[in-house]
Amino acid sequence: MTVTLTEKAEFHLRALLRGSNPETTTPTKGIRISVKDGGCSGYEYAMEITSSPRPDDVVSQEGKVLIYVDAKSAPLLQGMIVDFVDGVMESGFKFINPNATETCGCGKSFKTADCSSAGTPCK
Repeated sequence: MTVTLTEKAEFHLRALLRGSNPETTTPTKGIRISVKDGGCSGYEYAMEITSSPRPDDVVSQEGKVLIYVDAKSAPLLQGMIVDFVDGVMESGFKFINPNATETCGCGKSFKTADCSSAGTPCK
């Protein structure tokens, strides 16, 4: 398993999937979680709704949510927990990544120890 969802994150992702386009609900509709080069720390998390798994995707299911992670991002996301926080000062998905050695204040960007992962290279 690459990515784990908390109960709150799964609940909110299921709601997003239901509301994204009910006419196109397919058995493969899920969330793609990936890492791209960018952000203030070197890597940036990305999430999108998809119905099209790619051939190299690592596919898992958390409760009723399918999760797709591309092969290049998988090493950087191994063991990550996605949570959902709902508070007065901030609301949204929170990424708890054991591979991150530094994160930025927004929580959407991170740095690893050496950037030698098979993931997208640091700038």
